[in-house]
Amino acid sequence: MAPDASAPGTWPPVSWEEHRWRSALPPDVLSRSARTRLAAPYASAVLPEVADVDVRLPRGVVASVEDASELVREFDRDVGGEVAPFAAVLLRSESASSSQIENLTSGARQIALAELGEAARSNAVQIVGNVHAMRAALALSERVDVASLLAMHAALMGDADFAGAVRTEQVWIGGGRYSPHDAGFVPPHHALVRPALEDLVAFTRRGDVPALTHAALAHAQFETIHPFVDGNGRTGRALVHALLRRRGLTRAVTVPVSAGLLVDTRAYFDALTAYREGDPAPIVESLAQAARTSVVNGRVLVSDLREAHRRWSADLRARSDSAAWPLLDVVLRQPVVSTALVQSELGVTQPNAMRAIGRLVDVGALTELGGRRRSLLWQASEVLTALDAFAERAGRRSLGSPLPAPRPASGARLP
Repeated sequence: MAPDASAPGTWPPVSWEEHRWRSALPPDVLSRSARTRLAAPYASAVLPEVADVDVRLPRGVVASVEDASELVREFDRDVGGEVAPFAAVLLRSESASSSQIENLTSGARQIALAELGEAARSNAVQIVGNVHAMRAALALSERVDVASLLAMHAALMGDADFAGAVRTEQVWIGGGRYSPHDAGFVPPHHALVRPALEDLVAFTRRGDVPALTHAALAHAQFETIHPFVDGNGRTGRALVHALLRRRGLTRAVTVPVSAGLLVDTRAYFDALTAYREGDPAPIVESLAQAARTSVVNGRVLVSDLREAHRRWSADLRARSDSAAWPLLDVVLRQPVVSTALVQSELGVTQPNAMRAIGRLVDVGALTELGGRRRSLLWQASEVLTALDAFAERAGRRSLGSPLPAPRPASGARLP
């Protein structure tokens, strides 16, 4: 029997339904025991509708959300009102941290190179895809619907043939490669994904749930639906920011909550499991704690960048109308630049772009990036160091298994 959804700390849990598994492996490559195993049914989750569930949480969690929300508002107000382009820096930091939760790690310089379209490592290219997804999420925040969720995923996955498409096959988390029988969690059968997404969208349109709580619960429901073949975690965390922006908790910058989640990824994954079992409090508390941690970390990053900008400005000797002055802001948000990028960003000629770059080289803001065969680039080493330090503070924990196995609902079992 499902718990009372009106009781504090409870939520309608998933139930389970059995399906026959159709293996794509030739029978002659399998042992007899493996054939017997694959012939058995597997259980996938059946999600309750949440659009109208009465959201009630323990008083301690409510207080935690209120405290974290105030910190987020203050950070957004303090940082978002500045001329310096911290919004772009924080968005990239959030994208990198969200990717890191999926064990996609890269240094700040590689990410900056990937953003320029320069040769970069695969992880950096995927992180830039997450930057695109985040931008799409914020741009579409006024109309969170199934189409906007697909657009976020398409921006994330780029040229993948499944980008922006709801899955048409069963997926699972953990366990073996060839079947869901030993998985830690088996999301809903693909036939149930579209209706579950529509129900989730209806939930996101509510205005009676505090913004941070709203985002946490919507994120947990999205991750439980797992509507895509790949990229669910990163798209689901982009959804968090779409809702925070839509609800007005953030207005100018992206608070890098994924950096806060990185501090204890095990607790984050355990909280998602608890949500599926009928307890929403841990995922709400997890996001509130992540928000508090990320604000502290974000303020250190902003302070580091402000100090670098102040020092460069103090040393810069240039006319007031020189392109070198606005270039100081450009290199904060794009710490690796080319002449073409500077021309595009500032609307100046190639000679003026080179002069501005030279001015920043003179004050130590930029140095030439060596080892390039086909292009001449400059890097803002202090910005790259600050970004890498931000990632280091967030933590680099990883898990051998993405999720612990959930306990089945009464009367059902995981195979």
